[in-house]
Amino acid sequence: MSETGLVAIFTGVRRPFELREFPVPAAEPGTMVVRLTMANVCGSDLHIWRGTYDVSRGQQEPFCLSIGHEMTGVVHELGEGVSVDSTGDPLALGDRVVFQYFLNCGECRSCRRETTPRCRDGLKYRYPPDQYPHFTAAYGQYYFLRNGQAVFKVPDNVPDDLAGPANCALSQVIDGLDRGQAGPGDRLVIQGAGGLGLNAIAVARERGVSQVIVIDGIDNRLELATAFGADQTIDLKEFPTADDRVKRVFELTEGDGADLVMELVGSAAALPEGIAMLANGGTLLEIGNINQGRTVTLDPSQLVHGGKTVLGLMWYRPQSLQAALQLLSTSAAKYPFEKILSHHYPFDAIDQAFADQDSGLIQRAALLPWELGG
Repeated sequence: MSETGLVAIFTGVRRPFELREFPVPAAEPGTMVVRLTMANVCGSDLHIWRGTYDVSRGQQEPFCLSIGHEMTGVVHELGEGVSVDSTGDPLALGDRVVFQYFLNCGECRSCRRETTPRCRDGLKYRYPPDQYPHFTAAYGQYYFLRNGQAVFKVPDNVPDDLAGPANCALSQVIDGLDRGQAGPGDRLVIQGAGGLGLNAIAVARERGVSQVIVIDGIDNRLELATAFGADQTIDLKEFPTADDRVKRVFELTEGDGADLVMELVGSAAALPEGIAMLANGGTLLEIGNINQGRTVTLDPSQLVHGGKTVLGLMWYRPQSLQAALQLLSTSAAKYPFEKILSHHYPFDAIDQAFADQDSGLIQRAALLPWELGG
């Protein structure tokens, strides 16, 4: 009898996940099969579950979809021709790995120009779980890793709680701040102190950014932002309007404004607010607004008169994932990364994990694919 594993299937907006069993695929030439040890609930997964980020591709509920992308695991099987990771380090069964959850085609115009890692076909292998190879997203016990997806061994001193978010939140903000050329002398405003925002503080500090200001309205997030090294925080309760917050940023930056603003909230209204916070010549790193169909009123003269730039960012280059692991291995002790993943859940408690994170009761949930009984 062939080996089988579980997948938690997304069936629809705020509907219960369905756990189903599928045969584990064999590793084909150039591929590998990973046995997942942790899968996290990212903010974008919550958007899908809430119905604000549409990944249905025109399907009607109940869906049969695979979702989830923050994960780590161990090598379960290596296909023919696969013996090393993306740095050339030897791979063996049982090695801990993290990997890109997308696969750029390398042939479309954006791939050829190398201006963005956001390939239009980057998720074309995210098949529904009832189609082979069944395990193509994070909410399963295995993952089928295709040829071309960057994969890196996890350093021995980096636990799963830190490695799990490396292939999304940490890599994304590393790539964003790199493309925004953040460095010494810069003043940075971070809109949103969720998983992305907290990771961004640490990355900014490692890059030598001179001032980090974080905006949020949840007390424990603001406290964590300070613990990660934010110089100042702006509480939405104390500064309830966009004008209040923009004015406060200019007060904190000696009247100049921010050199960089990172939008990590996922609210369309945060975009014009972030632009207004920028100094002349500043750059807005737009990462959070993934939800389709949201609109906002914008005065484009702010961009022209201020020489400001808006840079849309989704996904990251392989070197950013490698840099994420290096940061965790060498500098993790300087930051309370362990507090980002605040709660762990058995795999069959996935509905509770989503509900708890959606309600704000927890910072971020981690699912343990091989623990059942929730």
